[in-house]
Amino acid sequence: MACPVQVLCLAVRTVSLFLFFYVSLRLCFHYPLFVTLVHLTIVFCLSSLTRLAMQCWTGKPGVMVNWTEYLSKVSPVAMATALDIGLSNWSFLFITMCVYTMTKSSVVLFILFFSLVFKLEEPIVALFLQNPYLIVMVLLIANGLFMFTVKSTQLNMKGFIMILLASFIGGIRWTLTQVLIQKAELGLQNPIDTMYHLQPLMFMGLLPLFLFNEGLSLSTSEKLFRLNELSPHALLSE
Repeated sequence: MACPVQVLCLAVRTVSLFLFFYVSLRLCFHYPLFVTLVHLTIVFCLSSLTRLAMQCWTGKPGVMVNWTEYLSKVSPVAMATALDIGLSNWSFLFITMCVYTMTKSSVVLFILFFSLVFKLEEPIVALFLQNPYLIVMVLLIANGLFMFTVKSTQLNMKGFIMILLASFIGGIRWTLTQVLIQKAELGLQNPIDTMYHLQPLMFMGLLPLFLFNEGLSLSTSEKLFRLNELSPHALLSE
């Protein structure tokens, strides 16, 4: 039952992130890193409430990871996840959804690469001999990405590099996530517990990037505080 639950949680989280980010763009609120931080906060609150409800229902306390393991084993996953999501959302300011989808599909190649690096899969020769369709899949994805990039006339190189870097980090992210979940001693097999422990570190990892790129602009933006709706007389009277 763990696998369907994890897939469902991942699907709900992905759809909610895309809808949340799409609505923010439709409202001309072009602060993707801030939107991502808000999303991480919402996920943390929901996972905390879910853990509390499960604790009240079952009478068993939720899983808590000690600080040593939290910083040494959970933080790499959180940092990779934060950069993957942050760069992916940020790239929407420069590229279209079509370019994003085509480029992001390369994450499968990086997942395969890092699964070999971390020895989660068999050596590459044995892997391809056991499943020759992997060769076809790798060649099709690589060839499609190459042809799309060459033929594209509206390709923004900055956005393309962002999403390609996000795909690279995404390979690290999902590989480390598998390693983390497979560590039985941590007790993070439940996706709710995993999200609960990842969100704070993801928030802290993405916060400096947000402050550097969007902090000053957002703090003085009329889209956040609606200062343009206040008259000078109203400001003076306060």
